[in-house]
Amino acid sequence: MSELVEIVDSLENKISKLLHKMELLQQSRLDLERELHSLRGDYEAAQRTVEEWEERYNSLKMATSMLGSETNKTEAKLKINALIRELDQCIVQLAE
Repeated sequence: MSELVEIVDSLENKISKLLHKMELLQQSRLDLERELHSLRGDYEAAQRTVEEWEERYNSLKMATSMLGSETNKTEAKLKINALIRELDQCIVQLAE
């Protein structure tokens, strides 16, 4: 009978340890989820910043090419032609 009591006590101890370990793991998981959420926010903010800088870079590149830089003249002409086509389409739509 005492052997049975020892087995039950041992099982209770092991279950108690497992429950404690499970609580620690759940808390760790929650912490990691919070950190992941925070990092995702940081990543999205960084992505927006990169997009803004890319837009600024492209605008600067276009302005430089319009000022007479030989390297981007063709690109500027293509962009101007695309803008003119867009304006023409807008005029056509307004005329209808």
